[in-house]
Amino acid sequence: PRLINQSVDVLRKGGVLVYPTDSGYALGCMLGEKNAMERICQIRHLDSNHNFTIVCRDLSEISTYAYVDKAAFRLMKNNTPGNYTFILKATKEVPRRLMSEKRKTIGLRVPSNEIALALLEALNEPLMSTTLMLPGNDFAESDPEEIQDHLGKRIDLIIHGGFLGQKPTT
Repeated sequence: PRLINQSVDVLRKGGVLVYPTDSGYALGCMLGEKNAMERICQIRHLDSNHNFTIVCRDLSEISTYAYVDKAAFRLMKNNTPGNYTFILKATKEVPRRLMSEKRKTIGLRVPSNEIALALLEALNEPLMSTTLMLPGNDFAESDPEEIQDHLGKRIDLIIHGGFLGQKPTT
């Protein structure tokens, strides 16, 4: 709990953290934090049009940020929590810079990783997130020691969840 509370403090102060998910490690920040988002883009060598994912605690939180019809709800109910990202039409709650510009959509997911869920619960709101893939790699980073070696001071905190197998999100 202490590390989770420390992580919440870092996020609320505009920080960037690395946290474990069911598909490897991810970079996360608060939804409204433009500077943190820019830092994440620099770390990953992404352009400003990159589509981030909103990571939510549960399906009810997803409905705040996306329009969910009955068919989508059933599909999500059967596949969450887990390593699926759902692309849905965004509501007005989503900052414009997070949406796919042409389609006005957003990627959303509910992780099954216990640490990620504990973080979201303590934060009491979703995270803006992207998979942590270092330039030149095709898979999410899975070794927190390697992440520390590569990123060090460029991030504010790493939540160490041990070595994670590489299961890409779908």
